[in-house]
Amino acid sequence: MLDRLANYWVWTITVLCVLVGFWVVLAVFLVTVPFDRGRYAAGRTFRFVAITAQTLGGRWRFSTDGHVVRDPRRPYVAVSNHESYADTFLLSHLPWEMKWLGKSSLFRIPFLGWMMSLAGDIPLRRGNRESIVDAMRGCADRLHKRCTVMIFPEGTRTPDGNLLPFKDGAFRLAIEHQVPILPIVVAGTRRAMAKHTFRFNRTTARARVLPPIPTDGLTTADLPTLKERTRAAIAEAKVALNRELGLDPTGDPLTA
Repeated sequence: MLDRLANYWVWTITVLCVLVGFWVVLAVFLVTVPFDRGRYAAGRTFRFVAITAQTLGGRWRFSTDGHVVRDPRRPYVAVSNHESYADTFLLSHLPWEMKWLGKSSLFRIPFLGWMMSLAGDIPLRRGNRESIVDAMRGCADRLHKRCTVMIFPEGTRTPDGNLLPFKDGAFRLAIEHQVPILPIVVAGTRRAMAKHTFRFNRTTARARVLPPIPTDGLTTADLPTLKERTRAAIAEAKVALNRELGLDPTGDPLTA
């Protein structure tokens, strides 16, 4: 009963943050859009809405560590493993702005989707070639405006905690625009909100930023090597991070 009430509380807080946050993001967008072509300020405000909802909800304890990005306007193609919807809340804690490549259906959700558009995030309809081309064009636009682009290369959340194969898109984008890959590992979020559920489970999770992988001089012929190098780095760090959090390699609690 108490767990159910706690979930009602978190959902109430999350919805209120979205409703109030929209007007704050809109105000920041209107004030800054004449000189902030990359919508950096609006985007950071949107991420703070997510942080506020997570903090007030009180069910998730999140932290970040690893490589320090010294210049927040140095664009990267950031890639991360994807464990649950909670990943977006966790990654919002990273202290620089990233434009997210997300499912187009999310952009149609009132207030939440409107904030995503104001923040300059990029919609993608999976399986639709025209949408994919438009999305990659949008990612290139954000990079040229000195904003990092955030992509989940698995394409979907893992159903069992195991790392899925990586798709080519993020790595092709990085090579074509000679932008470094920024690998990020998340651990612990699968328990926070597992796939096919909308329950906010009490959990501790962490995101770790790995050293950037340069793409200078690479061509599309190097794409498979770049992709596998990045996946291997994330896979290795994921095992280590899960161990630090007292989890097994798939993110489940270790049994005695």
